[in-house]
Amino acid sequence: MKKIIKITTVALLSIIFIAAVGVYLLLFMSLPKLDAAIDSDAVSDNVTIERDRLGTAVVTASNRQDAAYGLGYAHGQDRFFQMDLLRRNSAGELAEIFGEKALELDKSRRFHQLRKRANNILTTLPKAHLKSLQTYARGVNDAIAAQSVNAFEYLVTGAKPRPWVPADSLLVIYSMYLDLQGNTIKRDLTLTYIQSIFGDEMVAFILQPSQYQAPLDGSLISLTPPSIPQLSPLYISQAVPKEIAEPLDIGSNNWAVTGELTKNGNAMLSDDMHLSFAVPIIWYRAQLNYQHNGDDVSITGVSLPGAPAIVVGSNGHVAWGFTNAYIDTADWIEISDNTALTVENEEIMLPNSSVDYKILMSKFGPVKGTLSKRYALSWVGHQDYAVDMSLVELDSIKNVQQGIAIASNIGIPVQNMMLVDTAGNAAWKPAGAFPSRTNPSDVAIAESDYQADNWLIDQNDLPEVINPDTNRLWSGNSRVVSTKQHKALGDGGYALGARSTQIRDRLFAGNDFTVDDFYQLQLDNEARFLLPWQQQLITLLNTQPKRFAKDIAYLNSWQACACSDSVGYTLVRQYRQQLIDNTFAPLETQLALLSQSLSPVKRYLEPAMWQLIDAQPTSWLSTEFSNWSAYMINMYQQSKLQLLAKHSKNGNMDDLAWGRVNQLKIQHPFSKQIPILSRLLDMPTVTGFGDSYMPAVQGASFGASQRFIVQPGDEANGVLAIPGGQSGHPLSNFYRVGFTEYATQQHTPLLPSKLLHRIEISPK
Repeated sequence: MKKIIKITTVALLSIIFIAAVGVYLLLFMSLPKLDAAIDSDAVSDNVTIERDRLGTAVVTASNRQDAAYGLGYAHGQDRFFQMDLLRRNSAGELAEIFGEKALELDKSRRFHQLRKRANNILTTLPKAHLKSLQTYARGVNDAIAAQSVNAFEYLVTGAKPRPWVPADSLLVIYSMYLDLQGNTIKRDLTLTYIQSIFGDEMVAFILQPSQYQAPLDGSLISLTPPSIPQLSPLYISQAVPKEIAEPLDIGSNNWAVTGELTKNGNAMLSDDMHLSFAVPIIWYRAQLNYQHNGDDVSITGVSLPGAPAIVVGSNGHVAWGFTNAYIDTADWIEISDNTALTVENEEIMLPNSSVDYKILMSKFGPVKGTLSKRYALSWVGHQDYAVDMSLVELDSIKNVQQGIAIASNIGIPVQNMMLVDTAGNAAWKPAGAFPSRTNPSDVAIAESDYQADNWLIDQNDLPEVINPDTNRLWSGNSRVVSTKQHKALGDGGYALGARSTQIRDRLFAGNDFTVDDFYQLQLDNEARFLLPWQQQLITLLNTQPKRFAKDIAYLNSWQACACSDSVGYTLVRQYRQQLIDNTFAPLETQLALLSQSLSPVKRYLEPAMWQLIDAQPTSWLSTEFSNWSAYMINMYQQSKLQLLAKHSKNGNMDDLAWGRVNQLKIQHPFSKQIPILSRLLDMPTVTGFGDSYMPAVQGASFGASQRFIVQPGDEANGVLAIPGGQSGHPLSNFYRVGFTEYATQQHTPLLPSKLLHRIEISPK
């Protein structure tokens, strides 16, 4: 019997070993070839794709079209599955791979019918831009065809790669629309429901301006507090406290100084775009080298796999970067019973079947709501001018003025574009699609107020600033424009402004900046925003000094920063969160009955919460508590217990150090579903650094998706750090390279280093 067991065990281990070897061999065979000589009838002259130690794709070609082919080939080799997910995400086609668990997300995307819109826009593009998309698609597909085995993601899912087509590149840009403006759409609908339940007084209370205002011209919105609305005892009694999800500050920081404030006289730019993290990271390092009108073009930066353009970078003359502008790009229209409606059918494919999804349509746009009240969405993303390929025109600009001219007509989600050039100039302008309507609204408007013709026209006359008297420019997703311009452009979900004010103040604290100065500002994690909360909490706990002696000690030694070893920071942050969630639970509970949430407007609640703390109205207090002091102490106790339950096995408060609570954990989508794959697929988990309301933005899987600092003409000293590698293949040498440099805050060079691999492409 023992012999049989031994033989069986050996046989099983042998089978496991053989299977493991087979899986490894399949994975190895799916690696792309980075050294090769090929030919293609899609290029007009020789093209090379070289890679350095980071896997940076260095594409050299004779013209822009051939460069697009080379970039497409590199994207196809390293990132095709990521590209596939991006196009499927915006088109609502993820369920075809992932089945019913992706069905609801697909339905939310089909509401916008973006594949139809992409196909329509394709027919309107200039010939050169269309040709660029077509050539890029050829490069992508040729790279896939050269693979002897499909990428490992397709081996795992059992799906097959579908050829890339030009419209897919537009869908990739639409995915960015959904990321960057999705909360704008939700925001206005949430406020509309708040208005219908609680009235205009509550909307004004929630939307009151904060003290954190940092527009470029210094104009301030009055801080006169509105009246505090009375809350019905029924709403208080029905309240079910729960965490109100705070939307991520999808957007970014960027700032610039003119040559007046640098040693070499070149203007300097910093840009760090804040997005959700995954493996692979969204951006792809690239350098394009080609000829344009007899001039050499060499542009280095980050590209978005799926599109033939450098998104953020420098061409030796001009450098540029973006932050999400959050001006108002969407309106909901309350439609009447007499409004003509039609039904459009969308077929959503599943792996082995399909589902019919019906969309209610009006002349204003797609419709959602209840039978008693329906709302139609008019969104810039639905307009024909929403997406184009004008971004490629930035490759060859020579000064900020030329960049500003392109920004006025570019088809991307509207961004705060910051530009600097070798002459020392610095400029800012909202770049991207924005409707010409003149009546942006925080809540749904009447049909009679809808400016149909204006929605069809892209507004080119947006504000701009070139070489301000201060020699400084900054943006961080809060209001940048003047108070006068604010009325015309509206609020699409501005950030609170704490980051922007901290950046502005840091810039005015110096008069001579270096690359390292800018990098340290990107890493600034001083907790200025939470300082009033720390002081309020210490005052509160000092009413019972013996009971909270240990807590007070942690709070006093909190270091006033989101530092990795600070327990006090964690306590202050969680207390604020708990207090806001519970205080506004009556609103959240009523909204939940209509499948809505305060989440899209949670960032606005800061000044309202402080007004409640100061006034302590009894109508907002549960009968469970005799006064606000008792209530707030209870909120602190609850927040601490929740932290300990989640982060400590033995109730040790030292386990609440911020770096442990807020660890940076960048995961592959597959490891989230199959944790055993985590060691193979994920980036190393590292101690957290930074938070939401400071320049150094970082959450568990969110933060600066790149750190970019450059002076045009001095790219050799530029920085481009990215929290992940170039390749999406776990066996690639470029899968994790660069992550450690990012995590340890090193100055990863912008320009490529010694080239290690070379693909030569010849015309057939």
